[in-house]
Amino acid sequence: MPPSALPLGDPAPTDGRLPAQAAVGADGRDFGVYLHVPFCRVRCGYCDFNTYTANELRGVRQTDYADQAVEEIGFAARALQESGVPSRPVSTVFFGGGTPTLLPAGDLGRMLAAVRDTWGLAEGAEVTTEANPDSVDAAALRALADAGFTRVSFGMQSAVPSVLATLERTHDPERVPLVVAWARDAGLDVSLDLIYGTPRESLDDWRRSLDAALAMAPDHLSAYALIVEEGTKLARQIRRGEVAQPDDDLTADMYELADAALGAAGYHWYEVSNWAKAPEHRSRHNLGYWRGADWWGVGPGAHSHVGGVRWWNVKHPAAYAARVLQGESPAAGRETLDDETRRIEDVLLKVRIVEGLPTAELDDEARGEVAGLIAEGLIDGAAAISGSIRLTLRGRLLADAVVRRLVP
Repeated sequence: MPPSALPLGDPAPTDGRLPAQAAVGADGRDFGVYLHVPFCRVRCGYCDFNTYTANELRGVRQTDYADQAVEEIGFAARALQESGVPSRPVSTVFFGGGTPTLLPAGDLGRMLAAVRDTWGLAEGAEVTTEANPDSVDAAALRALADAGFTRVSFGMQSAVPSVLATLERTHDPERVPLVVAWARDAGLDVSLDLIYGTPRESLDDWRRSLDAALAMAPDHLSAYALIVEEGTKLARQIRRGEVAQPDDDLTADMYELADAALGAAGYHWYEVSNWAKAPEHRSRHNLGYWRGADWWGVGPGAHSHVGGVRWWNVKHPAAYAARVLQGESPAAGRETLDDETRRIEDVLLKVRIVEGLPTAELDDEARGEVAGLIAEGLIDGAAAISGSIRLTLRGRLLADAVVRRLVP
């Protein structure tokens, strides 16, 4: 979650105890763990995530971070138990950032071991780490696989040096095929993350990036439109006229090109910005977010959700470390969602995935919009008749507009 977007919410108790509703039905929900590693070598101009470079850490040492995360994992287990939430094996683990692989593979493995020792891992659990292409080598990837990681998501972003320069990404695009090959040799599944719509990026540039990504045959591919976040260096450059605002029409053309190229290569979309070779290669961790599963977020600024209770940790690593080392909850605030809010969030999230949103979850006013959305080519008519709101390609391009119609 970007630091500027943290909500205020209600005060969170220092013992981390959750309201009684968090335990209701927990046995029927998947449980995941997200571990946020908030360190980066440099801050990219477009990035608004909760990350810190070395000169922003105020005395906090990266070498201490794994111990702090392990402390929060132990705290989480106690807080859930004392709240009456049944212990469940963890279905998915995701290390995000920042750049998790700035930490030694041994530190990441120790954090994963703490999750395994605390809750256990479900059979076939998905364990992912994000990585920059210049933050790993073959030995580190083998060590991650040996520690129990099953999947790595590389921040490729583009194959075009000028686009990477605009984004202020530091890796050499020629290194990406190397790290993908090393990950394969280690037995890891591979996902590639791409960004499109960068200022001055042409449609041919984007085609070049897609072709390069497909040549590596990843199991999974994400393609995200560049969002200009307030407070970032890129937003200031655009405001001063140094860089052009992304072009919406060109961005739409890029999405259509991606969908066509990926479809022709045998990939299938399962969420507006995500494609996989086969269902088993979908990001199960992210699907948990979109389907309303439970997860505990470990680390500065990390968000958690259990049974309609949502909370978020203090942002700065120094404040986070002080809380966890005192045995206190690192939560900065929380909110308990009422039934209507949860229904609306279900609409917002489920409409984005390929299975779609069950029409039974719509209120009467939203059901009245369905015929018009079909007529406008935004949702699939046959799927709607079968009881599901499923976006067409045009609907994916206008997903926010569809949601506004379904949640007036």
